[in-house]
Amino acid sequence: VERDGRWHWYTSEDRKEWAVIDGEYEDTLSIEAADGQYIKALLYDSDHNIAAESEPVEITVDDHTGDIYNGYFDDEQIADRDISDWSGEWESVYSYLESGEIDEVFEHKSEDGDMTAEEYKEYYREGYMTEVNGINITDSGEFTFYENDEEYSGQYDYDGYEVLEYEAGNRGVRFIFVKTAGDEEAPQYIQFSDHIIAPENSGHYHLYWGDDREELLNEVEHWPTYYPADLTVDDIKKDMLQH
Repeated sequence: VERDGRWHWYTSEDRKEWAVIDGEYEDTLSIEAADGQYIKALLYDSDHNIAAESEPVEITVDDHTGDIYNGYFDDEQIADRDISDWSGEWESVYSYLESGEIDEVFEHKSEDGDMTAEEYKEYYREGYMTEVNGINITDSGEFTFYENDEEYSGQYDYDGYEVLEYEAGNRGVRFIFVKTAGDEEAPQYIQFSDHIIAPENSGHYHLYWGDDREELLNEVEHWPTYYPADLTVDDIKKDMLQH
């Protein structure tokens, strides 16, 4: 029931069907919103006519803001992490780059960046390139790698972290795991980089692997990137567009 001279707030997932938000009648709204949700406000007069209507606003929950994500943090903020932060089934995004399904991401970057969309795509092609299409990680530290039609696995233990200094003046943290058992094909070392520096479940990560711990720390051009395997390409693209 519309109340005289009151604001009424509405929410929608597609800007076509709107549902009233119960109990909100002031000129400001305070609720827990969801990413991608649309909000609009209507003001009704004493005759129940619409006196004013706002433009719909799309809610964007940006999980990538803040100094830490961009590589600016104090050493005291860094903490050891458990392998469970990365457990689950993951897929490489390299195939989506090759198929052109995430071209919109590079076009978006070119709008404010210093390269063209095609130049960004080439930069990310070098970074994403990998034949390891998928990885499964358990809470106990067992990794299974899916490379083309083959798979191999290894057991890994935590081996600490390293802080890297970048030319741009920011920093990154690599969380490192060492193989203790498993197939010969499995790398001796695995290093995670996901813009997170303390215990927290990862939403995606860049992965470095090889048999030389120190040499891997110098690798900054090749960083295969993995997202949860149950995400659609649209989900992945939406996350990338927030960077």
